[in-house]
This record gives sequence, structure tokens and C-alpha cells, in this order.
Amino acid sequence: MESKRLEGTNLYGVIMAGGRGTRFWPASRHSRPKQLLSILGDRSLLRHTVERLLPFLPAERILVVTGEDIAPAVRAQVPEIPPENLLLEPEGRNTAPCIGWAALHLRQHAGDPVMAVLPSDHFIQDPLEFGRLLEAAAAWAQQGNHLVTIAIRPTYPETGYGYIRMGTCSGRIRDVPIYRVDGFWEKPDSATAESFLRAGTFFWNSGIFVWKASTILNALARQLPELLEGLRRMQAALQKGETQEGAREFRNLAPISIDYGVIEKAEAVYAIQGEFGWNDVGSWTAVYTQSPKDASGNTCRGDLLAVEASGCLVDAPPDKLVALVGVKDLVVVDAGDALLICRLDRSQQVREVVERLKKDRDGQCL
Repeated sequence: MESKRLEGTNLYGVIMAGGRGTRFWPASRHSRPKQLLSILGDRSLLRHTVERLLPFLPAERILVVTGEDIAPAVRAQVPEIPPENLLLEPEGRNTAPCIGWAALHLRQHAGDPVMAVLPSDHFIQDPLEFGRLLEAAAAWAQQGNHLVTIAIRPTYPETGYGYIRMGTCSGRIRDVPIYRVDGFWEKPDSATAESFLRAGTFFWNSGIFVWKASTILNALARQLPELLEGLRRMQAALQKGETQEGAREFRNLAPISIDYGVIEKAEAVYAIQGEFGWNDVGSWTAVYTQSPKDASGNTCRGDLLAVEASGCLVDAPPDKLVALVGVKDLVVVDAGDALLICRLDRSQQVREVVERLKKDRDGQCL
């Protein structure tokens, strides 16, 4: 892809790569979570995310926040990112602590840049359009104390996403309209999702945010002051070389999402409509949707023999033959020590298997 550095804004990318991807069990494990899997093509989702940014940002302006336990695997995936740009969490505490730490780090080392906060496990079909909208969001964030999110027009009544209600247009920047956000709704039931789709003013919350480091730190100070103080204590300990004390401070932070803890309570949040082929790859169903299929609607990683079988996803080692006979709309994932078989429309419930393994099997196969 032709390089096109974002101009006019001191922009940094912050990639959140600490999740565990429980809905992708048994392929996703503690030691190799979803963002490190090559479930869409020959590169991992994390690698896709970094490569999406590199045409617009130099590697030294990309931060990756991830877990200490998977740090070696993450480093192997992103060799061009400077080692000091990997922030290693001793324990996952959700997105608010992750983002707050990144903002404090940038305030210390880069002044007060604009930071684009990106999940590490999304799929985007049109990276050039994504970069264009990211540039507009960064320019708007630079102009004032604006919290900006990217909203996606829904194509079906999804119950697993959060929703944003778009308000009036507040202006245009770089030929991109900016809308005031009127409200947030978390994961509605089916009837509510249907009504959102009909209304036409409700959009999916992509989880992609853009703001100045100072803006989100001020918002944290208002909405989550104890968390921010804990992060400041952690940062002070790390600066003194007191790594164990810093880890203790981080583990003591309340786990809370940035959406619930800050964004949904903020007075002025703005949104840009994103039309770039976004998918959060939140389940095996999403992988099926994005994958090429044969004439019977089957998609396979591995060796598949299908006899009157249709609409199935198979993920198995290349040396193992999987035969399907007279079935349809199934997910079959063979991870060697564990095998998943479920209906395609029930793949969101795979996370319940993980919970059962934690509770009843002492973490076996996790």
C-alpha cells in the first residue's frame, strides 16, 4: 500500500491487545489468545491491525498494550514496534485502565498528542478509507477537548454490540461530517435491536476512539478519579524501578470499561460514520461471514470432505481430514486436545464453555 502519513496532527496509535477471546475457544487459549490467531488469512488479527496503521503512522508512534504473559508472542508479531512502546499489564483490568496508562505514558514521553485507540482484533476491508476517517477524527480531537468515536451503520439487528444514537451534525472537517452523540445503549434484546435498525439513527459502537491524551485524562479525573490516582501511583513506582510495587498498584485497579466508566457519562461525545467494511470478529459466526466459501457455503481451514453438508465452518490441522455428512450450519474446531462442535447461530455461547471449564474442570484446556 502506498505510504500516506497523516499530516497536521501529532497522532499516536494505541492498540489494545490484552483480551482473551473466549468466544474463540478452543483455538484461542491463555497463551495464544484471539488477536494472535490467523483466523482470517495468513496473518494474525494483531498483525492486520499494525499493518493497517503503518502506512499512516511510523512504528515509533504505535503503542501496544498487552499482558505480560503473552508479551514474547506479541513482540514476535510486531518486531518493528520499539520495545519501549509495549506496555505490559501484569493482569487484565479492562479497557479504562489500559487506556489511562497509555495516556499517562504519552503525556510523559510525547507531550499531549492525539491518540487513536484501536482494538487489536477487528477486521477492516478498506484501510484507505479507514485512514481518511482517522485523519478527520484526529483533526477534530486536536481542535478541542473532544471525545470522538467511530460509529458503524448497522446492517442487521445485532444483539451483541453496543449502540450509539447519532444526534445533529456539529460541522465538517476535511470534508467529513461530525455528529454529536445523543446516547449509548449496551447490547439490546432482539426486539430493541430491530427497532434500532428501523429508526436509522442508531449505529454500532465500534470501540475505536480518538482524543488528546489530556482530554481522556481529564475525563478520567472527573469520572474515575480513584482509578487515575492508582495509575499515577503505578507510573511513579515504575519510574523508580519498583516493578513489583507498580504491578501491585495495577492489580488493585477496579476493572471497568472505558465505555461504561467514561464515555457513556461524558457531556460531549462526537462520532464519525465509518463506512470501511468493519467487523469486530466477535465469534466464529463472524469468521464464517468474512471467509471465502465453496459452492455449498462451507468454509474450511484444513482438509474437508463434505457429503450433502452445507453452511459449515471447519477449522482443523492441515493433516487431519474432517468429513461432514448430511449436516448444515455447524462450527467444527479441532485444536488437538479439544474439539468444538456447535450450531453456527449459537457460537456466541462458546464463552459459556470457557466459564464451565474454569468452574468445573479447574481450567482444563484453557
